[in-house]
Amino acid sequence: MSSFDDLFRQEKEAPAPRNDRPFDKETWKQQKQEQREMVYSLIDDTAKAVARESSKFQSYLDVQSRFDRYSVSNALLILAQKPNATRIADFDTWKEQGIYIRKKESGFYILEPGEEYQRDDGTSGISYNPKKMFDISQTGKALKHETSAYPDDRTRIKALMDHAPVPIRISDTLPEGTNALYQPDTREIQIRRGMDAENIFRALSQELAHAEMDKSDGDYSRSENGFHAYCASYMLCKQYGADTSGYRFDHAPEMLESMNPQEIRAELSTIRETAGEISGRMNRMLAQQRQEKRPERER
Repeated sequence: MSSFDDLFRQEKEAPAPRNDRPFDKETWKQQKQEQREMVYSLIDDTAKAVARESSKFQSYLDVQSRFDRYSVSNALLILAQKPNATRIADFDTWKEQGIYIRKKESGFYILEPGEEYQRDDGTSGISYNPKKMFDISQTGKALKHETSAYPDDRTRIKALMDHAPVPIRISDTLPEGTNALYQPDTREIQIRRGMDAENIFRALSQELAHAEMDKSDGDYSRSENGFHAYCASYMLCKQYGADTSGYRFDHAPEMLESMNPQEIRAELSTIRETAGEISGRMNRMLAQQRQEKRPERER
């Protein structure tokens, strides 16, 4: 008997089961809809938690400052599922980079734009679909302890001032306890003479946030936008390595707790967009500076 004959003596054994069921589009659509509803519910629940707890609110700002290009909804989803995430991608993107997800790691969801559709009133909208992501901490990539390469104090302040929407002038007459002040009537920022770099960055970033939100219609209220400016300043400090130990968010629940999830997201969007406008200008200047410093042979 050939030593390979046993390969052919399978007649009485049950054949391996095959999945011959056709693709059920309706079941797939139902599963996707349930998944979408779960994700949107998680966004709302997290928005309400952020509005209730000052520590949760600060954690949201931390996440949004790390993922500044992500929407508020996606920052809330990251906060709810992987709050310590630092670099995320889907399975295929990690694989393309030669990085593989560790066994038994479960992903988490964000939303990505899908197809455009037409609403009943004739307007166009975009559907958003859940997408499973993994943080770099869930991969097999060996990470060394790395410290972020922040710009030096002088460069950081110059980047903050670059293409500022209003003039910035040194002042010897600011009230005691006021390190910088945006004045809507004159459309300029005054900053106290003789401060150290940390205080300059914190004070100036907050007043630039005010200037950014002022639409120059003569109706700007510092008091109504003070919370947004304060939060935007905190996010900028987190992004660029300035000290944030003096920031407190104990009053966040007073500002947000009575709002519904949609209103909370609108407030968070104002903060994100304000910080994003300033950081966008900073990043362009810093990128240009890095390009200019590259040796000629590398260009």
